Parts: sequence; structure tokens; C-alpha cells
Amino acid sequence: MAEPLRLLVVCLGNICRSPMAEGALRHRLAEAGLEHAVHVDSAGTGGWHAGEPPDPRAIATAARHGVDLRPLRARQLRREDYAAFDWLLCADLQNLADVRARRPPGATARIALLTDWTGTMTGDGAIPDPYTGGDNHFEQVWAVVDAAARGAVRRLREGRR
Repeated sequence: MAEPLRLLVVCLGNICRSPMAEGALRHRLAEAGLEHAVHVDSAGTGGWHAGEPPDPRAIATAARHGVDLRPLRARQLRREDYAAFDWLLCADLQNLADVRARRPPGATARIALLTDWTGTMTGDGAIPDPYTGGDNHFEQVWAVVDAAARGAVRRLREGRR
């Protein structure tokens, strides 16, 4: 049996976009019977929310879609993540640049935008940060991360890792 594919979704603070994407990915992978084939986690480039649960609006949005984010806790991207994961999947172009700039020598993880990796890219591929917005912004982000989760399932069913 092959080792599970290891995906780390990265945004800025790990309380909005990346935990929503982690939840959507886990949900869609479980629906597809692929939950044992993929390990999903999330992190932020910044550590100021480390140990905190996702934003209450992210929790409420995911819950409306049948996904429970309450057990998740924010953490900062670590040096060892570059070897522990196969892919570091970023929420936007700034996260992508930051993750690439921090890449340590000998890192094995590949780095991409989440929407590019899942084949769901629109515009510049950025998942908009809903933090300063309202509930409708979180719903818009859910639509993007859920589409990305469905794209991940398609990718894996095609045998692409």
C-alpha cells in the first residue's frame, strides 16, 4: 500500500482560509473514500494565532456545509513541514512567495497555489482573505475551497499526486 499523500494548506494566520480548505478537503476526500490515501493539515505563515481555533465565522460557514472545524487549532508553518509534506498548497500569491522564500535547503515538498494544484484556478488563483469581511465573504471562500476540494478528488482519481 502506498504512503498517503501529505498536503499542507497554507494561508496567512491559519484561522480562515486554510482551516476552511482543510475541512473541505477532508470532507470531500471522505465522501470519495479517499480519506486514508491523503493526510491533510493546515498552517499559517504568521504565528500570532497559534493555538487558537478557526475564526468563528469560518466555523459557522463550514458547519452550514456539514463540516466541523471546531477541533482545529492554528499553527505556524515550520521548517520541518518542508520535508514532512509532499505539497505545500498556498491560498494566495503572497503566501506562495512567503512559503517559497522560507524554503530551507534540502526541502522536498513541492509548492503551489491550492487552486492551481486542484485545477480550479480563476483569475490569479488567489483565495480572497475574508478576515475583514462579513459572512458573505466567508461563504465566497467556502465556494472556492469546496471547488478546490472537489478538484483534489478528481486529481487523485486520475492518479496524479
